Amino acid sequence: MSKKRPVSEDDAALFRSAVGDVRVIDDERTLAHRRGATPRARADSANTKPKPEPGGPIDSSVSADRDPGQLFVRPGLQHKHVRRLRQGRIAVEAETDLHGMRTREAQALLTAFLDECRDQGLRCVRVIHGKGRGSRGGHAVLKWEVDRWLRRHEAVMAFCSAQPRHGGTGALYVLLKS
Repeated sequence: MSKKRPVSEDDAALFRSAVGDVRVIDDERTLAHRRGATPRARADSANTKPKPEPGGPIDSSVSADRDPGQLFVRPGLQHKHVRRLRQGRIAVEAETDLHGMRTREAQALLTAFLDECRDQGLRCVRVIHGKGRGSRGGHAVLKWEVDRWLRRHEAVMAFCSAQPRHGGTGALYVLLKS
């Protein structure tokens, strides 16, 4: 292994003048970025039927065989990508919030959101479904449904619960096909 040679004062001054003013970028700030074109639910969409999207509709007839939000990974995805996703170390490029929506409305918005993100070439997104505390009986209906829908969507490579700083068990990191 080679030893580092000390840098002369002239070289250090030349480097500082070439680089100019530098500031440290806070990694947390980049992960919390919200894209301006993130699809949002509209008040008038409550009475509309989900429309088929280019990637095909999400099949809601498939039952989840695990706890919602648990790790889901399609075969062929490298372990390092799964590890980085679980740790929240992949920058979230867009997010959608399904809080308080009815199931049909949430399904239509999620399908449109995922297809739009795929069309834009986004790799990692966050889906906020909430923890179900406002639901009847305190059951997390959307959490279960989102889990089922994501497992069936062809663009989804993996998903897992978000880190506590990004919503914890009330949100998911979703890795999309590139």
